[in-house]
Amino acid sequence: MAEKILIVEDDANLQETIKYNLRKEGYDIVTASDGEQALAAARREKPDLLVLDVMLPKLNGFEVCRTLRKEMTVPILMLTAKADETDKIVGLEIGADDYMTKPFSMRELLARVRAMLRRAKMADTPPAGSAGIIKAGQLEVDVARHTVSLSGKVIELTPKEFDLLAFLAGNKGLVFSREQLLENVWGYDYAGDTRTVDVHIRWLRQKIERDAGHPRYLVTVRGTGYKLEE
Repeated sequence: MAEKILIVEDDANLQETIKYNLRKEGYDIVTASDGEQALAAARREKPDLLVLDVMLPKLNGFEVCRTLRKEMTVPILMLTAKADETDKIVGLEIGADDYMTKPFSMRELLARVRAMLRRAKMADTPPAGSAGIIKAGQLEVDVARHTVSLSGKVIELTPKEFDLLAFLAGNKGLVFSREQLLENVWGYDYAGDTRTVDVHIRWLRQKIERDAGHPRYLVTVRGTGYKLEE
């Protein structure tokens, strides 16, 4: 069965272009032109991925993302017309998994869509021959159930926060550069925009560290990158 993608874009020409290119790749496409339609379509169609513009009538993309993230774990790729770093960070902080700044090439959009769908499939597949539970001190990452707990208390993470933590937990003690994390967790070359990793690390620390300013688990290795302490 073809994977279903919901495209939310109020620019009719761009919506049609994205739809045409994704359909050509074999995806099942659903569209919406404003925020209210987006929420209704996401709840009705249960898509495998959401391509979501920020500037929308009725409800903007941030509001749509924030609402849907409370209801489902669908991967969300946000589109923004601004090169403003603030827009990108806000999108990531409310639960978007990725973002692209307009104008963008369809080739890059297709690459990101493929990578996000591939990561979502991997997250749903428990590691062969194991229970899929990784422990580091009081931190426990259950890959099979897609849950994280600290001292027995469940920690709510966005899908991308979970992917990042699970990758580092699965490679405890090893240091990864931002570029390596982008390649392994996001699944493609992120064109040097490593701020994405820093944002996700910062929010993970706020959720799993007792003191985010002095992390016990997610440690910065100066000049190199990040690691999860054993």
